[in-house]
Amino acid sequence: MASKANKPELIVNGKRLDGRGFRELRPIKIEAGILKNADGSAYLEWGNNKVLAAVYGPVEAQPKHMADPTKAIIKCRYSMAPFSSLSEHGRSGPNRRAIEISKVTKEVFENVVMLNEFPGSQINIFIEILQSDGGTRAAGITAAAVALASAGLHMKDLVYAVSVGKIGKELVLDLDMIEDNYSDSDMPMAISPRNGGLLLLQMDGEYTKEELAEAIKIAAEAGKTISKVQKDALRSVYEKVEERYNGE
Repeated sequence: MASKANKPELIVNGKRLDGRGFRELRPIKIEAGILKNADGSAYLEWGNNKVLAAVYGPVEAQPKHMADPTKAIIKCRYSMAPFSSLSEHGRSGPNRRAIEISKVTKEVFENVVMLNEFPGSQINIFIEILQSDGGTRAAGITAAAVALASAGLHMKDLVYAVSVGKIGKELVLDLDMIEDNYSDSDMPMAISPRNGGLLLLQMDGEYTKEELAEAIKIAAEAGKTISKVQKDALRSVYEKVEERYNGE
């Protein structure tokens, strides 16, 4: 979070700066299967975020000594394009934040991908942030879940992620960049919608027990909308294939 010394007023006349209500998502659009050379892929627009996710594999694990004879291993690389935001301009190579997000994203999908089906192999997940406006780890996880599903990999659930923050005494859903920088708290979560399991929960700031429980409820309610967008993106791929087949 940025310094609070010159903190802008984030709530004006009961609305956030972009006009949203406290529990309103930014617009989300996902398209699956957009990269021909990837086994699975997805392009996501979430507010002003633009994210590309690609999945390759299962392939032979490299280096070979890292292979697990009982299951596949997952490797994940989250990165922000140098042109994605002013703060990233001119940066090359992963920074500490990108390494950390790559690690937690990998751990999310280790809990849902049926890795035992591909012993000794490796599944590669690449998440590229093309344009950034806050909440990119949640957007990346949400896009990567669709990419994995479009690759035909069996999963226990189609994971989504979203953040809930706190501005003053108000809990707010899906923080944008300025809210992320100047809010009092921010908590990104990855959730398995089938059983409500929390696969990722990171916290910057403080919440009471009651606020924490309410924040999780807010994220789960928003997940109904996010999950529908994910499923519609995957369904659209198969509908296009069916249309092409019936047209021949």
